[in-house]
Amino acid sequence: VISESQKQQLESASYSSRYALGLFYEAGTQIDVPWAARYITDNPCIRFISIDNKKRNIESPEIGPSVVVHTTVTFGSEHLDSDPAEVQQLILSHLERIVPSLPKPASIKCQKWRYSQVTKAVTNCQGQMILHTQPLLICGGDGFTRSNFDGCIDSAMSLAEAVKSHL
Repeated sequence: VISESQKQQLESASYSSRYALGLFYEAGTQIDVPWAARYITDNPCIRFISIDNKKRNIESPEIGPSVVVHTTVTFGSEHLDSDPAEVQQLILSHLERIVPSLPKPASIKCQKWRYSQVTKAVTNCQGQMILHTQPLLICGGDGFTRSNFDGCIDSAMSLAEAVKSHL
């Protein structure tokens, strides 16, 4: 469906890899930290922690809190092919040092993101790429711009213009 040139352009994109760890608690559990989210700059494993229900302002006595932890890009790359159970334990050990007051969660989910954020966008594209015109097939997203909200909006606007020009 796509040309060799398009294939090469798509392959030119590169992405960082990370892990995310979700800790889920029973209703009524208190997580005693003075913040809803925290960016960590001095840890080789953990980059970001959020008390997700606080961050989203949806605290409820019926629903237990959850904690979301994102690793650094370096940690993600170094452990990309490691045993997930070992990676989970490593992240938890770092988390315990950063937030020693965290209670024991009811459940934990460790998620590997092989493709987390775009580090190098697809070359020579303005937010999208038309792969085929009959039928119209267009791809877009932050991989064609940059990994932030503005990059997603820029790609969406570019996609809309491309569709509009083919109507």
